Amino acid sequence: MKPKQTGLKKGLTNYGDQGFSLFLRKAFIKGAGYTDQALERPVVGIVNTGSSYNPCHGNAPQLIEAVKRGVMLAGGLPMDFPTISIHESFSAPTSMYLRNLMSMDTEEMVRAQPMDAVVLIGGCDKTVPAQLMGAASAGIPSIQLITGSMLTGSHRSERVGACTDCRRYWGKYRAEEIDAEEIAEVNNQLVASVGTCSVMGTASTMACIAEAMGMTVPGGASPPAVTADRIRVAEETGAQAVQMAHDGLTIDKILTPAAFENAMRVLLAIGGSTNGIVHLTAIAGRMGLEIDLEALDRMGRETPVLLDLKPSGKHYMEDFHHAGGMATLLRELKPLLRLEAMTVTGRTLGEELERAGDGFPQDVVRSAANPIYPQGSIAVLRGNLAPGGAIIKQSAADARLMEHVGRAVVFENVEDMATRIDSDTLDVSADDILVLKNIGPKGAPGMP
Repeated sequence: MKPKQTGLKKGLTNYGDQGFSLFLRKAFIKGAGYTDQALERPVVGIVNTGSSYNPCHGNAPQLIEAVKRGVMLAGGLPMDFPTISIHESFSAPTSMYLRNLMSMDTEEMVRAQPMDAVVLIGGCDKTVPAQLMGAASAGIPSIQLITGSMLTGSHRSERVGACTDCRRYWGKYRAEEIDAEEIAEVNNQLVASVGTCSVMGTASTMACIAEAMGMTVPGGASPPAVTADRIRVAEETGAQAVQMAHDGLTIDKILTPAAFENAMRVLLAIGGSTNGIVHLTAIAGRMGLEIDLEALDRMGRETPVLLDLKPSGKHYMEDFHHAGGMATLLRELKPLLRLEAMTVTGRTLGEELERAGDGFPQDVVRSAANPIYPQGSIAVLRGNLAPGGAIIKQSAADARLMEHVGRAVVFENVEDMATRIDSDTLDVSADDILVLKNIGPKGAPGMP
C-alpha cells in the first residue's frame, strides 16, 4: 500500500511523472516566497467568501488573518483561496440555485488543491449549508467558521435589527403608518454593522446548527462579527484545523446520524428558520442520509422553544452570546441530545458540555420548565395540499391562525403577486389565505 500523501504532495497534477509534478508545484509556489521548511508543514485551506457585495462577510479579511495566525501557531501552513460569495439581497433572481453552485465550487476547489484540512468561512443564509454540502462531498477534515451576526441599531429609542424589523417597518410604510422620512431614518439603523442578520433567521439558524452538529469550535455560533470574541474564535479554528489534519478527523466522523438528530433538536428549540430543514436535507443527502419528517414531528412535540430571540421572542443574537451562547442552550437540552456525537475538537458533545461548566443566571435562554413555546418551533403538516408533508414555523405564527377557515387567494408566481397585490380590484379580506405558488426550493429560479 502506498503511503498517504499529505501537504503539497497531495493530489498532484497528472503529467505522467509524479516527481516532476511535485517539482513543478514547488517551483511555482516558491515564486510567492515560500521556503522548503514552510512547504513541509500540513496545509490548511481557508475558504475566502469575502466580497464587496456581501456585507454579511465584511469581516472576512480579519477572520482570514486570525485563522492564518492560529494555523501557524499550531505548526501548519495556511493557504486561503476564493469561492463565489452569496448575499441574499445581491443574488438575482434568487439565491437558492447559487447555493448549489457554491457547494460545487467549494467541493471542487477543496478536491483540486492540496490541503490536509479546510476552514470554511461563511455566514449568510445559503453559504453555510453550501459549504457543508461541498465539504461533505470532498471528505477531508473540515471546520466551519461563522462570520458572526451584525450589531443592533436604534431608531427613535427602539432597538432594531435585520431582518424581522425590516419587514415590520416596511409594512408600516406600506400601510402609511410612517412617512418617507422615517423609513429613510430606519433604513440607516437596521444593519448597524457588517455581519449576518441579528434575529433567528436562516443565517443565525445555520450558525447554531453548525455548532450543534459539532462543526465549529465550542462557542463558535454566537459571537457578533465585529467583536474580539469572533477574532479569537477564528484563531482557535485555525489551530483546531491543524489538529484535525494530524488526527485524520474527517467530516464523515462528525456528520453522523446523531449529529443530524442534534441539529433538528436545536432547530426546534431556537425558533429556527424553516429553511433549516431545506438545508439539513441537502447536507444529509451528501452523507447518504435522509431527514425524516416523522422524526422531526415527534421531536417537535417533545422539544420546547427555549431561546427568546426574534421573531419568536424579543432578544437578538448578541444577547444570546452574552447569555453564554450555545453552551447555555445545549445544557437545557441535554436530556434530549445524542451526547456521543463527535465534534471537531475530537471530543464528544457530552464531553464538551462537561468542559463548559454550569453557566450563570440570564434571561435569554429559558429553562425547559418555563419555555417560550411548549412545543418545537416547527410543526409538520399533512393534507391534500401537501400529501408529502409540509412545515410551518408555528412559534412565530399568530395563535389565532392555528385553526382558521378562509378563502384562498392564489397567485401563480412572484410576478403575478407583484402585479395584483396592490390592485384596487383584488378581491381580498383580512380573513383570506394568500397562496403563492412556484416559489419553493425545487426548480428554477428557486426560493429567495
